Amino acid sequence: MTSDVEKRPQDERVRDEVPFTLDEPAPKVLGFWDQSAFWGNLGVSLLAFSGAYTVLAPDAAGRPTISIMAGIVAMAVGTALGGLMLGLAAVPGARTGQPAMVLLRGLFGARLSYAPTVLNIAQLVGWGTFELIVIADAARELWDGVPRWGYVVAAGAITTVLTVWPLGSVRLLRRYVTVAVAIALVYFYVRLVREPLPDLNQGSWGGFWVGADAALAVSISWVPVAADYTRHARTERGAFGAAAVGYSVTQIVAYVLGLLALALVAGDSGKIFDPFLGASLGVVFFAVFVLREADQSFADTYSTAVSIQNLFPRADRRVLSVGLGILITVLALVLDIGDYAGFLSLIGSVFVPMLGVLAADFFLGRGRDRAGWDVSRTAPSRWGMIAAWAAGFVVYQLVNPGTVARWTELWSGVRDALHFTPQTWMSASLLSFLVAGVAALLIGRLTKR
Repeated sequence: MTSDVEKRPQDERVRDEVPFTLDEPAPKVLGFWDQSAFWGNLGVSLLAFSGAYTVLAPDAAGRPTISIMAGIVAMAVGTALGGLMLGLAAVPGARTGQPAMVLLRGLFGARLSYAPTVLNIAQLVGWGTFELIVIADAARELWDGVPRWGYVVAAGAITTVLTVWPLGSVRLLRRYVTVAVAIALVYFYVRLVREPLPDLNQGSWGGFWVGADAALAVSISWVPVAADYTRHARTERGAFGAAAVGYSVTQIVAYVLGLLALALVAGDSGKIFDPFLGASLGVVFFAVFVLREADQSFADTYSTAVSIQNLFPRADRRVLSVGLGILITVLALVLDIGDYAGFLSLIGSVFVPMLGVLAADFFLGRGRDRAGWDVSRTAPSRWGMIAAWAAGFVVYQLVNPGTVARWTELWSGVRDALHFTPQTWMSASLLSFLVAGVAALLIGRLTKR
């Protein structure tokens, strides 16, 4: 007997893997559940545990400034807003079939899209390296019989293999990994809520929006890569729903678990994994999280390769994937985790206003006319959209310049010169998104006339 696929004519068969270059069309093969599993797994990260303290708005000395309960609410609000933004970023890829950085040709012009592309490559290499370090450190918590470099190399090898077959990896997540992660989450929730928790309301709510911005920044870190995956989505609605809901729900679940664990270790982020490993079957279920973390490094590495293709469209993504896998492995061997909270703040300040410009122009401006959204290699420069992006970036820095010492001092000086004092109700992410979006609409209408 012949299968249904074999009965179809050759030209009607659908390719089920990403083409090697950008010269070939993207296959539309990912359904809603494939995408939901992908985004849902990205929402459950070891960084949600080890980085849970960031939503407690830590001061320069690393001490939390708001209560655990305030942090949980701030995280939920920031994640929900970030999920909606992620959903918005997912739609253009599904509609056009183009990856994220190629879409920026329509927003900024072909040549001007190279600047954010380079920034995206840099941040993705940083994230990929960061993930390998996290995987290695967590694996040593499980069993320190293997040297750290051994875990780094193993994680790098797994990442590279997944990256060479990206759509196959997405299906693998849906079929096997998602179920194991869900079981592990339920187990740890049951274990942790049985422990004698301290007063979760001890502390203030003063830095609520700083904590919300920290959670939103984690969601936003996926915005500049969303279209790399949703360009393979079958429908725009499925792409939006899977990204917005699938990611938000699991990130909230993971962060609450991380904050509960943080409460059990009296806020000591260095001991955040102790409540997990101390459970009777904790090592087994925690190993699920460690293995699953490879999908984070996979997504970072694959999107780095696709971003490079915006600069070199005929480059073979397989060659790029292998080279990038080696690069982040080497970097993870020689580097250590730096200022995580500061890194998140800088990412948010760059990509939140960029999304504001993209959403405004794509859904309300030139993007409504598909012929006007030029993603060719000769797309004309649009300096007005760069100006709108810059306006949003400045607003973000004025409200929340982050914790990187010299950078913070620079923007503190600018605030003093402008006699501007940020208020506690101000969200750097929301304000920069709105300012950039409104500026893009106004500039778009003026240049159209």
